[in-house]
Amino acid sequence: MRIFFGYFLLYFGAAFLFLGAFGLIRLPDLYTRMQASTKSTTLGAFSSVLGVGVLYPHWFVKCLVVALFILLTAPVSSSALMRAGYKNGVPLDKRTVVNKADEFFGEKKKEEIK
Repeated sequence: MRIFFGYFLLYFGAAFLFLGAFGLIRLPDLYTRMQASTKSTTLGAFSSVLGVGVLYPHWFVKCLVVALFILLTAPVSSSALMRAGYKNGVPLDKRTVVNKADEFFGEKKKEEIK
């Protein structure tokens, strides 16, 4: 049962890592790519590392530490990269309907500046 669960976690993680790679190719702009790839690769790497820990019990504690590090740092780093991209003027996709970043970052809209 342990081996089945370990391989399940590995394949589950591999599937999410594949979806993250597919999202990098398919999605239109930096912001959607970062959002999709961060969510999928966080879950994919987390599952894969835990799968290795389940398959090799003497590595489980080390794998758990690595998995928790990934779980805590990946979303923070992607948020920092997206904020840096926004502050440097990386454009949104033309199909973007709602942009709440202007309100969140406290910047004035272009109509107010004119």
